[in-house]
Amino acid sequence: MSPDAPESSVSVPDTDAAGTGTAATGTGTGPEVNTFQVDLRGLVDLLSHHLYSSPRVYVRELLQNAVDAVTARLRLDPGAPARIRLTADGSSVVMADSGIGLTADEVHTLLATIGRSSKRDGLENARQEFLGQFGIGLLACFVVARTIRVVSRSARTPEAPPVEWLARDDGSYTVRTLPHEARPEPGTTVHLTPRPGAEEWTEPARVAALAADFGSLLPYETTFTGPDATGRPLTERPAAWDRPYPTPTARRVALAGHCARVFGFTPLDSIDLDLPVAGVRGVAYVLPSATSPAQRAAHRVYLKGMLLTERADNLLPDWAFFVRVVLDTDTLRPTASRENLYDDDTLAAVREALGGRIRGWLGELAAGDPDRLAAFLSVHHLGVKSMARHDPDLFALMLPWLPFETSDGQVTLDDFARAHPRIHFTRTVEEFRQVAPIAAAHGLGVVNAGYTYDADLLALLPTVREGVTVTELDAGSVTAHLDPVAPEAELALASFLATARTRLDPLGCDVALRSFHPLTVPALFLDDREARHERDRAAAEEGADQLWSGILGALRGSAPRARLVLNHNNPLVRRIAAVTDGELAGTAVESLYGQALLMSQRPLRPADTSLLNRAFLDLLEWATHPTAPSAPTVPPSADAPRAAHEEGDQ
Repeated sequence: MSPDAPESSVSVPDTDAAGTGTAATGTGTGPEVNTFQVDLRGLVDLLSHHLYSSPRVYVRELLQNAVDAVTARLRLDPGAPARIRLTADGSSVVMADSGIGLTADEVHTLLATIGRSSKRDGLENARQEFLGQFGIGLLACFVVARTIRVVSRSARTPEAPPVEWLARDDGSYTVRTLPHEARPEPGTTVHLTPRPGAEEWTEPARVAALAADFGSLLPYETTFTGPDATGRPLTERPAAWDRPYPTPTARRVALAGHCARVFGFTPLDSIDLDLPVAGVRGVAYVLPSATSPAQRAAHRVYLKGMLLTERADNLLPDWAFFVRVVLDTDTLRPTASRENLYDDDTLAAVREALGGRIRGWLGELAAGDPDRLAAFLSVHHLGVKSMARHDPDLFALMLPWLPFETSDGQVTLDDFARAHPRIHFTRTVEEFRQVAPIAAAHGLGVVNAGYTYDADLLALLPTVREGVTVTELDAGSVTAHLDPVAPEAELALASFLATARTRLDPLGCDVALRSFHPLTVPALFLDDREARHERDRAAAEEGADQLWSGILGALRGSAPRARLVLNHNNPLVRRIAAVTDGELAGTAVESLYGQALLMSQRPLRPADTSLLNRAFLDLLEWATHPTAPSAPTVPPSADAPRAAHEEGDQ
């Protein structure tokens, strides 16, 4: 390419149809061989708007090239100096290194050919030592630069003069040799002049902050010099998790300070992540407050000491949402933009191994530091429950610590299983809160499985605890645990119960009479999934056309119906049962049904809403009618004094 060529070119070898590399011959039948042309401005637009998330990556590219150059020289001469100097004065950015340098031929080959990388060409066996692999190189700097000037002297041929490569953002470049004094020592210096509109990215304070962010763990001495001509180090080696500390407490305090600087919070604890076989070393910090599992984690990943990303979201298993990780790796692959990890088999294996480290930490806490484990679970029990669903050993280990909402209060599942070998559970929070007081008063063990993961863990419980059974709570189970009413008392109320059943039968609800506590609850609405499905089917059948009505009718089953359990201990129920006006008694029963339905916090069907409105208006009409009969006084029964006493206690 000539120095004033307006476009960079990507060379394509001349080949014949057989691919032998021989140019076509003939008088008019041979294909014409051409080369691809690349519009540099279009490529820069592609890099800045579609590949890279921000122009800030130009600093990373400068550091990356400098580190790779120094690495290459140390392979050639282990005693060579390893220095990287970054300077910004407001009008330009300069990166100087003591690396391998380039000859004039290498400048043409490596700097002006898109896709060519010295780390790929001839150094395949050494790629693990280098940061760059994709051959985009200095082109990334054009996202902020108008001109790029490179002055380099090769350490491989020290007798060769320095060479200057000067490129412009219009796609042109020039190459010339310089006097020896222009670059006495091997290495490379890169000068960037900002293009209009990009000056903010070359301001000294911005450059220093970006360089410190990207290069704090680089393996070589790296300094920054601003307008005040005072150099300051950018690297902080060794990493915080690799430094020696006098005591474990001192290390924990130091890591907590590191977490506060990097992530902005003081962790509950820190977990070492050391996978030598996978080339991974770092630390996981436990969040001090609960977070949503749906919130995407943002982990900080370094690749061979260079910051790759601050938003790695594919590094850990999904259940480990309660930690934030910072680590350095030399085996995981970056994406082409070098801003995230490439999701391949290696990353999958590392992800599983890191999850194992976090599980191991939990096991260590359970065995040796129960206070720290309790503090952790008080905040992050949801994450542990998520893990335990797929790990029976971990579930068994965590049983004495995992809290569940039960009819005995907030207790661990281990304690609850010992007190109630037969465990019932509800699938919704509303169901649990309705039956919990009654269940507690009558010795029925009920667990609220309406929270995330709890139903899965309850299903797993019999596999890790012998003699424990787990069943979903249904209306029959609750009713069976309530005290039956004396036969003579129920017989005396037969007319009332018949009226109640007649009124609620169209709603798919049966009526039962029981004595239960607390006596302040007049009625309890009970159903289960099968009963709800049957009610939904019946409602759909009523509103369907003839065809669908026939289909839905054929699906009618013998599922148990919902049940309204009236509390014979409740004074209001006893007064309603003694009402002689059948119409008034029916309206009162409908009101009790509506109140119990509202207390269960279930969605109301149109028929339920209509019933509530009608019952309310009928009661108002009865209460305000001038000839409304008075309800008779109910004589106290044998258990009335006890009921009244307990009502007072309530």
